[in-house]
Amino acid sequence: MKKYEAVIVLNPNLSSKVDEFKKDFEKLLKDNSFSIVKTEDIGRRQLAYSIANHNKGHYILFNLEGDPSKLLEIETKIKYNESIIRHLFLVVKEHNGADSSLLIESKNKKSDTSESVSKTESEELVSEEPKNEDVAEESTNSEEEKENE
Repeated sequence: MKKYEAVIVLNPNLSSKVDEFKKDFEKLLKDNSFSIVKTEDIGRRQLAYSIANHNKGHYILFNLEGDPSKLLEIETKIKYNESIIRHLFLVVKEHNGADSSLLIESKNKKSDTSESVSKTESEELVSEEPKNEDVAEESTNSEEEKENE
């Protein structure tokens, strides 16, 4: 049994049906005596170039083990699936147990956007508070008024 890595790029309009696609794809793999070691749902990402009038795609990564003779059957069935806009099967020596760099990058982008939102909210709160200089000027003005009286 050889080890493979499969990258599937789905039509971004079908992002809500990803779970359904994964179940169908897993069934197709199991029917062809492939075992799934790991699945990573990367999510929607910008494509480097437009594919079938799509600028974004929903990426899914699979680590697989299976019979090389059955791979051709799987690829033939994938070709005619309209929800898949690109696919790639790579032979690997060993599966890396860690998360893929695509998944790590997408997680970092999500955390960066949530942090930037919280930073802007905190900056707005800080800008609403009176500055120390304003408070100091008010106190010196009130002291001068007392001396003038």
